[in-house]
Amino acid sequence: MLFDRILSRLITRGTLTVRYPDGRIREYHGTDGPAAGVDLRDWRTVRRLCTNPTLAFGEAYMDGGLAPLNCTLYEMTDLMVLNMMEGGGHPAEKLMEWVRWGRRHLDQLNPAGRARRNVAHHYDLNGRLYALFLDRDRQYSCAYFPTGEETLEEAQLLKKRHIASKLHFDRPGLEVLDIGCGWGGMALHLAREHGARVTGITLSTEQLEVARQRAEDEGLSDRVKFELMDYRDWKRPVDRIVSVGMFEHVGIDHYKTFFRTVKGALKEDGVALIHAIGRSDGPGSTNAWITKYIFPGGYSPALSEVLPAVEKSGLWATDIEVLRLHYAHTLAHWRRRFAANRDAIQSLYDERFCRMFEFYLVGSELAFRRMGHMNWQIQLTCKVDTLPLSRDYMLDSERGAATRPREDA
Repeated sequence: MLFDRILSRLITRGTLTVRYPDGRIREYHGTDGPAAGVDLRDWRTVRRLCTNPTLAFGEAYMDGGLAPLNCTLYEMTDLMVLNMMEGGGHPAEKLMEWVRWGRRHLDQLNPAGRARRNVAHHYDLNGRLYALFLDRDRQYSCAYFPTGEETLEEAQLLKKRHIASKLHFDRPGLEVLDIGCGWGGMALHLAREHGARVTGITLSTEQLEVARQRAEDEGLSDRVKFELMDYRDWKRPVDRIVSVGMFEHVGIDHYKTFFRTVKGALKEDGVALIHAIGRSDGPGSTNAWITKYIFPGGYSPALSEVLPAVEKSGLWATDIEVLRLHYAHTLAHWRRRFAANRDAIQSLYDERFCRMFEFYLVGSELAFRRMGHMNWQIQLTCKVDTLPLSRDYMLDSERGAATRPREDA
């Protein structure tokens, strides 16, 4: 059987136990590593795993064609990812990777109309869903774990403070543009903690409504505004620009436009901070399942794809930081919270949706633990002498923030 031969070659680490649709059980052994099992419930699933494994694996879990066998979804997926990355590989996956590479410019073509539809696919879901697994501030991006022992609430607050330190708020009243503002948490934080005047822009109508209500509820509507706007439509220069978790939706053919827009929107002494997911192993393509079900048009770029566009824009890259396992810790928190609130989430959607989101959270966490994904933060200025000569001002800002009362206290 073809699938048996594929697994015999693929599993070089750990042990995989497979129960086939006819009830036969087969074990595949590699060197030292984790053990897990998979229950294959129909032959159609087996055939699809032979020809398009990346897409078929997630779809089969969503539809019930496969299930973990005497293990968790995380353990089953972890073993498969480990062997795809370090083991013998899957011949069909190598072919599909070439197909995805050939399509990536088309898949990431994001003019304004398509960008809005892509955002709505994921971010205009029922708002209660995100409240059930995110922190209280609804930070839907990588948190910051200096020790790895922080709670999710603590780590998300530290993330906001870490980013704010790089924006160098040396005086109150600075005007800030927040590109891809989410539910408004970062914009509200900068207004509350640094006296900034902030405009947050988003393409999500669901997020826009929540963000505006939050600003009103906190009495910050005079200093924080939110608009439904594409970043390419912003024309007015500001003192600071921040963008957290939005660059993944820009598209590789639009990087020059993005950074030219940032350059044009910064005052001469302005500072920008861009925070995004990236990959450590050079340019690649987006997982087919993620593209179809979670983030159409999305891509996590290597720094080697980003920096040429920065250089051509005329901006200075004044600081670059790589956050390695911080998003893995973040996703582990989200995964546990999703599991704890699964019944409530199922009441909003259905069982298939829950399985889809579980697979998304598990796969994303493993992307950071096993597959070379990370986060990068790039600080940008228009002039070489905008910022102090050393990074001490960042540390001083974070230390000062630590003495202030917690937002979530």
